[in-house]
Amino acid sequence: MSSQRKLFVTTALPYANGKFHIGHIMEYIQADIWVRHQRMQGHMVHFVGADDAHGAPIMIAAENAGVSPQEFVGAIAAGRKQYLDGFHIQFDNWHSTDSAENTELAQGIYQQLKTNGLIATRTIEQFYDPVKGMFLPDRYIKGECPTCHAKDQYGDACEVCSSVYSPTQLINPYSALTGATPELRSSDHFFFKLSDPQVVEFLKTWTQDKNADGTGLPRLQPEMAKKASEWFEAGMADWDISRDAPYFGIEIPDAPGKYFYVWLDAPIGYLASLKNHFDKGQAREHWHAPSRTSASFDDFLADPGVEQVHFIGKDIVYFHTLFWPAMLKFSGRKTPSQVNVHGFITVSGEKMSKSRGTGIDPLKYLSLGMNPEWLRYYIAAKLNGKVEDVDFNPDDFVARVNADLIGKYVNIASRAVKFVPGGKLVAGEFAQLKPVQLVESIKHLLETREYGKALREIMAFADEVNLRFDSAAPWKLAKEGKGAQAAQVCSECLEMFKVLTACLKPVLPELAKQAEAFLQCAPLDWSNAALPLGEGHQVGDYKHLMQRVDVKQIDALFELPPEAAPAKQVPGGEELAPTISIDDFAKIDLRIARIVNCESVEGSTKLLRLTLDVGEGQTRNVFSGIASAYKPEDLVGKLTVMVANLAPRKMKFGISEGMVLAAGHADEKAQPGIYILNPWPGAQPGMRVR
Repeated sequence: MSSQRKLFVTTALPYANGKFHIGHIMEYIQADIWVRHQRMQGHMVHFVGADDAHGAPIMIAAENAGVSPQEFVGAIAAGRKQYLDGFHIQFDNWHSTDSAENTELAQGIYQQLKTNGLIATRTIEQFYDPVKGMFLPDRYIKGECPTCHAKDQYGDACEVCSSVYSPTQLINPYSALTGATPELRSSDHFFFKLSDPQVVEFLKTWTQDKNADGTGLPRLQPEMAKKASEWFEAGMADWDISRDAPYFGIEIPDAPGKYFYVWLDAPIGYLASLKNHFDKGQAREHWHAPSRTSASFDDFLADPGVEQVHFIGKDIVYFHTLFWPAMLKFSGRKTPSQVNVHGFITVSGEKMSKSRGTGIDPLKYLSLGMNPEWLRYYIAAKLNGKVEDVDFNPDDFVARVNADLIGKYVNIASRAVKFVPGGKLVAGEFAQLKPVQLVESIKHLLETREYGKALREIMAFADEVNLRFDSAAPWKLAKEGKGAQAAQVCSECLEMFKVLTACLKPVLPELAKQAEAFLQCAPLDWSNAALPLGEGHQVGDYKHLMQRVDVKQIDALFELPPEAAPAKQVPGGEELAPTISIDDFAKIDLRIARIVNCESVEGSTKLLRLTLDVGEGQTRNVFSGIASAYKPEDLVGKLTVMVANLAPRKMKFGISEGMVLAAGHADEKAQPGIYILNPWPGAQPGMRVR
């Protein structure tokens, strides 16, 4: 490996149909820490991102919003900066797949694949929604997985067993747009021949090989390499890379009315953003530009020493470890050096859900005045090199941040500087501590993305420094007239504080910057991390470096919005309600729901707790005052109708995420009876009542 590595680093491109969520921020923090670690070694890094802007979902969302797809995507993109700046995530460039660069690159890669005989044209039967009047994209067809038989899975891949299939293989398919049963119609499609023997042979080798950068690390984590082997055993199927108009995307050359499937041009967006970054030269129009270069995009990618490193979630592994490297290889381009996969983020062991009060809104976090580096530290403390989920536990968050960052790290500087007269360090040496070994260990752990282990080692070192301070008791030494001895001990502590600061810098860049200002030292990197400041070095006046987490902030972070509070009880009546317009009615989203479970509510004689399948791929929890009319076991498996867009209600017994519809008289004592609505056979969960 050369002394300076040349790295092209990306995170998965967020789909431009919504704001960033905490899962995005987790991934960006993971990658940003790794990038900052590389820069501390003096390596050249180009860290780029982009919005994934194409596809039917954005086209349909824009149509519903009454704007063009470009306007819709532009509005989403305009909100990205506050998240990235807010959490100190330092991309070199942020771009879009709906760009001239991406169009040029996608069409060029396609032409090269075609020239190499890896594009085939076939007439296929494709699902068509007769109500919407369009061919249905895979993600707008749902049904039962043909492999594991999980219900309500999308038309291209199962989120339960990770199987990839064609929509026509789904059992009992339905349109996610209208609920209609789709019709099969013929259409000419283009396929990338993933099953070609030369492609399969390449992928079998590529997925199991080590990175050629000299680090000895594999391209894929062991669990991902094993997963790839399972896919090969199941057999490679050719990949449908085209979609029919109407579609928001990049047109396929010489094929009117045909567009590239979004997953073809989305990863090419990595290259498009890099090209946009290089083409700007010194005129940086984006937020940060830590690495500048006069070389061209083509020159950079042609350099055999360049490493291409991706950080992605476990839900998009298939695309990044099969389609993407094969596309690059057989279009004559460099293939990825590493694909680093991480798990999902949960809250107290539960899947993220804003309506259940288990979601973390990144902007709300910032608006509450919560330090972004608290979150950077906590997430890093949970991350490792494996494909494991990260759990955010509010109590653990408070305890870990306050104990580690304030009680251990910051505490060293605030206590030690008091006993160094005039802030001038004196000679000293921690015989029992080994800062050089710590630095080397942390470098290795950050390189292998073992962030949790790195932070545990750092805090163990901080414990030793604090023990040294407490054992020496400099306050006693000062009272006993041994000020010089106290100054020596505390100078040693400040030297070790500098070492700790360097080790924490990739995780806590802003706190490190403040610590460097206090220490009055040069910017810390791995070359000077373990070098002593030296006798006579002048440190500055100590200013408080970080506040503790306030439990009230955590409570506010998870507090449900006002609209989710329990609604006031309004007396009912038999008279018709005031007239409403069709627009008023259209605001109410009524959906068919299947009652998959029902149980009594302890402490209530009126309520039943219903677990409902509304065709969302996950269940909802709803409380309903129908206990006087139904036994729980009589409702399981039945269909009913629910108000799906009713704001969640925080009740004594939990969160109610909707309302089931039931008929009854206003005066139940005089005219008793509650009758839950039950649709006719043939209705399916998720269908909208119109």
